[in-house]
Amino acid sequence: MEQLLELSYALDTFYFLLSGMLVMWMAAGFTMLEAGMVRSKNTVEILTKNIALYSIACIMYMIVGYNIMYGEGGSVIPGISFFVGGDNSVADVVAGGDGAPYYSDISDFFFQVVFVATAMSIISGAVAERMKLWAFLLFAVILTGVLYPVHGYWTWGGGFLDELGYADYAGSGIVHMAGAAAALAGVIILAPRKGKYGPDGKINAIPGANMPLATLGTFILWMGWFGFNGGSELKISDVESANAVAMVFANTNLAAASGMVFALITSQIMFGKADLSMGLNGALAGLVAITAEPSLPSMPLACIIGALGGIIVIFSIIGLDKLKIDDPVGAISVHGVVGVWGLMAVLFSNPDATLFGQLAGIGVIFAWMFGTGMAVWLIIKAIMGIRIDEEKEYQGMDMSECGMEAYPEFVGTKGSR
Repeated sequence: MEQLLELSYALDTFYFLLSGMLVMWMAAGFTMLEAGMVRSKNTVEILTKNIALYSIACIMYMIVGYNIMYGEGGSVIPGISFFVGGDNSVADVVAGGDGAPYYSDISDFFFQVVFVATAMSIISGAVAERMKLWAFLLFAVILTGVLYPVHGYWTWGGGFLDELGYADYAGSGIVHMAGAAAALAGVIILAPRKGKYGPDGKINAIPGANMPLATLGTFILWMGWFGFNGGSELKISDVESANAVAMVFANTNLAAASGMVFALITSQIMFGKADLSMGLNGALAGLVAITAEPSLPSMPLACIIGALGGIIVIFSIIGLDKLKIDDPVGAISVHGVVGVWGLMAVLFSNPDATLFGQLAGIGVIFAWMFGTGMAVWLIIKAIMGIRIDEEKEYQGMDMSECGMEAYPEFVGTKGSR
């Protein structure tokens, strides 16, 4: 019996670590997607932002974020302590009992830290091409260390939203809508890119520089999402859990596929063209939509949830543009608007979920992340400013912020003609 418990512990720990590694790879997906969707003159800056925000998230979540999210506290106000402990004792596991952990505490930290980095990555694309690099990174310190962990405590940490019955299996609201809410606050303060909107409500398209790279990024995100959703089952060492993981993988894949196909069809009907950028966002929308509950829907229902996400995202992108909310990659629509749809879709398959619980979660998480995000953005703006000047925006952020170009057309060498 002791050996069986130890084997289960080792297997679940390994599965957790492997899932976390897949989610970490989503950071590469966000980076490639955003690098492809911005203009070439802003590529190096967005690459720098993405690898830096991931690194900041890891450090801040270790220093304080994880302890806020999973520490002791009341139903509303979490406790605060610093630095993740290193207790990986197997004694409790061997002894058994209802309270025995079934994976390493450190593997749980690793899995959770890549989620907080995902939330911050959502903001990167929405504020692209005009936000100061160091203003963005300062915001990353605050979001990953404090803002995200607080509402994480209210939900996955056992706080009042969890007590109200809010259901969010892998984070359509806790991760995706939360990141989009903070992004929306930043975009409103930041204002649109120069030339994006003309007189009389004209919307000027600003194409990305590298659609092959954006497509690669979408495939990487699609792959990483199997860890995002599959790992959220938390274990795989018994028959019930293994079957649940298999269903999660199948539903995640089908929702993404359906989102992509129906976004492409919708773009053909609306624009007369099969718009690749809309198709890519449709796939991501399907993934976000199914994330709130990928284990319980039948596979046909997962297709419907993903397909509706792919349709919704197109109308959302168009609607935000009409409101002059400039989001270069469509992140607010994909992760925010479709995140809300995913949370409501939980009601179709989870008998324990309630309309009140889902609406309460949506309202509280959005209000928290948008309100505190707005306050932090305004403070940063007052201290150091958040937007580059017009000349630097015209020239591109690569040289002004990072001192190099991603695609140097000519390399001068001595003696060259």
